[in-house]
Amino acid sequence: MNISSVCLFCGSGTGNRAAYGVAAARLGRILAASGIRMIFGAGSIGLMGIAARAALEAGGEVYGIIPAHLDSTEISLDGLTRLEVVDSMHERKRRMFDYANAFVVLPGGIGTLDEILEVITWRQLGLHNKPIVIVDCDNYWQPLIDLFEHCRAREFVGNGIFSLFHRVDTVDAAVDLLTASELPQPHDESKLI
Repeated sequence: MNISSVCLFCGSGTGNRAAYGVAAARLGRILAASGIRMIFGAGSIGLMGIAARAALEAGGEVYGIIPAHLDSTEISLDGLTRLEVVDSMHERKRRMFDYANAFVVLPGGIGTLDEILEVITWRQLGLHNKPIVIVDCDNYWQPLIDLFEHCRAREFVGNGIFSLFHRVDTVDAAVDLLTASELPQPHDESKLI
């Protein structure tokens, strides 16, 4: 699979662990070095700003999409390869989805949860087959994995929930996965029910 653009979902804050910012900067640099365009929410703040600045400084292409109402709080990053100001959050997510060949998720809050759950849901419904990679930096996403396990145990999601995305520990592993000559299937031998 040829991945030419990756949509990054992550926080507009930096969190309280230095590892989050380190991972964001590393991801930006690796995407640029790999010739992979980064698609993101256009904000200059938080992990998204760190990742985008690192990609730009490394000579990468970075597309940002931001709703007009957020531009005053997240403040669009200057110097983007391309910036789109759209009317709504729905349009932002749709444009990010359309531009991306794959999705990478770093730590984030409610907005990041909304984005990741939407692309996982769309994949479950057969609306796309784009790779989704959750970078479980410092076990940040373990509670989400636990929630999926809870939903599966209570039979609200099928046994194949974990076949919808990949989970890795580092951004290097995420990019290695996406640039592999043949993308392996996420580890889960059960089928969706």
